[in-house]
Amino acid sequence: MSKPSTAAGRPDELHRRLGVSDAVLIGLGSMIGAGIFAALAPAARSAGSGLLIGLAIAAAVAYCNATSSARLAACYPASGGTYVYGRERLGDFWGYLAGWAFVVGKTASCAAMALTVGSYVWPDQAHAVAVAAVVAVTAVNYAGVHKSALLTRVIVAVVLAVLAAVVVATLTSGASEAARLDIGSDATVGGVLQAAGLLFFAFAGYARIATLGEEVRDPARTIPRAIPLALGITLVVYAVVAVAALTVLGPKGLAEAAAPLSEAVRAAGAGRLTPVVRVGAAVAALGSLLALVLGVSRTTLAMARDRHLPHALAAVHPRFKVPHRAELMVGATVAVLAATADVRGAIGFSSFGVLAYYAVANASAWTLAEDEGRPNRLIPAVGLAGCLVLAFALPLSSVVSGAAVLAFGAAVHGVRRAVTARTP
Repeated sequence: MSKPSTAAGRPDELHRRLGVSDAVLIGLGSMIGAGIFAALAPAARSAGSGLLIGLAIAAAVAYCNATSSARLAACYPASGGTYVYGRERLGDFWGYLAGWAFVVGKTASCAAMALTVGSYVWPDQAHAVAVAAVVAVTAVNYAGVHKSALLTRVIVAVVLAVLAAVVVATLTSGASEAARLDIGSDATVGGVLQAAGLLFFAFAGYARIATLGEEVRDPARTIPRAIPLALGITLVVYAVVAVAALTVLGPKGLAEAAAPLSEAVRAAGAGRLTPVVRVGAAVAALGSLLALVLGVSRTTLAMARDRHLPHALAAVHPRFKVPHRAELMVGATVAVLAATADVRGAIGFSSFGVLAYYAVANASAWTLAEDEGRPNRLIPAVGLAGCLVLAFALPLSSVVSGAAVLAFGAAVHGVRRAVTARTP
């Protein structure tokens, strides 16, 4: 295997300024908004009363992926995440495919989060608000990752406060019934697995920590600590909120709700909290968008360094020490999607790409030696199998479109290699 590669001493090197708490908060900012306000209702439609089982399966697969990613990130503390790990451990093609899956899937996630902001802030002008959100987030990221981390800290605090208010209001109301948590015949194996695949979208935010490997202090210590911390906190939040919503709405009510947490507080007789929940949803989605653009731009930087994407995107701003061209390109692409796309289906498409990305991460972790911090072999094995099962359990449209985009990326890579081989 090739030796770990870093950007040390390069003119496009990023500045290490993030500690454990900053890294954890960036992961939380991307996960909590996506999961609670975007994936909960679609998952309930698939799993019915088996929603909590789907959540547990998604968390288990996410844990395996997080453990594999943390060990790899400690060995390869450079921007790019699994793009770098796959390239170093499995070969150029697998690294490229992972990077392609991440950039494409997460770009769709960015658009979905921007549209979520728009739908809560001003439903009649959702697309216009979404574009404005993308412009604002891109400007914040352009000013430097440290400023992004500070803003994420504020966003996470606000969202957690809103979610706490929802949980207290619902669980202490007379409308809350524990019997609504019972698992019935509507919970099929296929439906539960599909829900787990959709909910996995909500757990994938810890990838932001790995893709920031070049910007954290002492990555060998920081990343393995930050990833499981962020994942564990998020799982607790998801489980508590899901239980609270189910006890007042039931699986059917949750599945049919356009804004499930708003409906939950109404059903609990706490309608006065509805405006607060709407603000919390918008802030959460904005936090996810902030962290998603941050992660996609770093993977774009890594791929541009290796000329899998235009090399001009590898430039790092001399003052702000961020990949400014990559961020502007990602921001522009997401703005176009936010202006034209429909949020429906974006979660499934994104989940397929991200599950493919983590399949490569687990396969890469399998190749680590003991002296490289290899996890127990069961972890990457379960992670790889889980990623493949959940990817193909997603709605058929998501599987077909996701597979087609990955195949297109693989074809582009093949053509590029053929052209390069013929060039004297």
